Amino acid sequence: MEKLFVLDTNVLLHDPMALNAFHEHRVIIPMTVLEELDAIKDRRDKDVSREARIAIQAIDKILFNASPSAIQAGVEIPSSRPDGRNGTLAIFADQLISHDSDAPYLDGSVHQTNDNRIINVAMHLQATRPDDYVCLVTKDINMRLKAKGSGLTNVEDYRRDRVLEDIEYMAKGYEHIEGDFWQRIESVETSRDGALTLHQIDRAHVPHAHVNQFLLDDKDFVGHVRSVSENIIELVDLSRDQLMHQRIWGLKPRNMEQAMAFYLIQQQNIDMTVLTGPAGSGKTLIALAYGLHAILEERRYDKLIVARSTPPIAEDIGFLPGTEEEKMAPWLAAFDDNLEVLHGNDESPFSSIEYVKDKANIQFKSLNFMRGRSFNNAYIVIDEAQGLTQFQLKSIITRVGGNSKIIVLGNLAQIDNKYISPLTSGLTYLVEKSKHFAHAGIMHVNGIERSRLAAFAEENL
Repeated sequence: MEKLFVLDTNVLLHDPMALNAFHEHRVIIPMTVLEELDAIKDRRDKDVSREARIAIQAIDKILFNASPSAIQAGVEIPSSRPDGRNGTLAIFADQLISHDSDAPYLDGSVHQTNDNRIINVAMHLQATRPDDYVCLVTKDINMRLKAKGSGLTNVEDYRRDRVLEDIEYMAKGYEHIEGDFWQRIESVETSRDGALTLHQIDRAHVPHAHVNQFLLDDKDFVGHVRSVSENIIELVDLSRDQLMHQRIWGLKPRNMEQAMAFYLIQQQNIDMTVLTGPAGSGKTLIALAYGLHAILEERRYDKLIVARSTPPIAEDIGFLPGTEEEKMAPWLAAFDDNLEVLHGNDESPFSSIEYVKDKANIQFKSLNFMRGRSFNNAYIVIDEAQGLTQFQLKSIITRVGGNSKIIVLGNLAQIDNKYISPLTSGLTYLVEKSKHFAHAGIMHVNGIERSRLAAFAEENL
């Protein structure tokens, strides 16, 4: 039995390199998908058009030397599989399918969606190849429902981008241990490194611990995982009181999650900090406060870059009047709000904010216009990262140059991309893939610190 996977356009836009995800099996791309990619590659939405072009180039790289008959039959997809079994890629001319075939037929006229024409391909293959496994792969939930309702047996979401089966298991950056942590430890080796107290314990006691994770119990112990080897975990012994009395640019933590985020973001060996959590938990405020502190007091960086993706309704901010910062102002107002919080008690808050913006060299950028650039000696804050794909986040993080630090912020409960869920968000992927990297830190800031009304809305509405 051969396995045939019919790909929808949104799969290739979500992961332009998806052709390599189906191992030794057969990948079918309907002609309608190529037509949609061709239309999308010239859109003003820079992210989507770029991914469409990359997908087209990936297809061309496989098929460019093949004959028309070979393209319809299937061309081998190059890969480095150890068993030498490579999959094949074929283009299916779905415009040739008609309603007089044996397969159920959805109206594929111009008055109907292209989804119907793609579903028809899978239906046609299922009817003409009954002994094979034919599966439609799409990230469009409604399209999956239509396909199943039309009689298609196998319909799936694209799952290569899933690093978890349940979002509840996503790394939070800390592990709470019930009772007294030291009661379960049989032996420990304690040493000093300057002002730090270090403990080395058997990894078997906390088998899932990762570097830069916090361990805290119901007593007073808080430990920061400094390193993890095959058998040993090295912990930095921290004081709860010292953590709760940290100050950054006049800001102090209100709960333990914020306190751990304060500690994490100040570590000089950590180049990337990912802060997740609900709205009002203080993620943006913490990131901004340390950025101002690092630039204006420590002189560690030359500029503070704040970036986020503009929504689809604003595909091209070039049509808006003003400078790039002025064009981005409507979508980055949250940072102005946080600057007001940090300087609200000053004698002249407006003057203080304008002074800080100038002295810290704060620049507001759209992620749509960060491609191809490198940022050196910069403190970079990426806001609203939950709506980005793995591919988009990777392309942003690879822009980080020397002596720079990047802070990635996101709330998985506020995803507004119809093709992205908490399980497939680039933010979830980044957290799980970077948690074992020695120069990355993760913290889920859970407390709602805006107001009791905000806390009620987050939990009940």
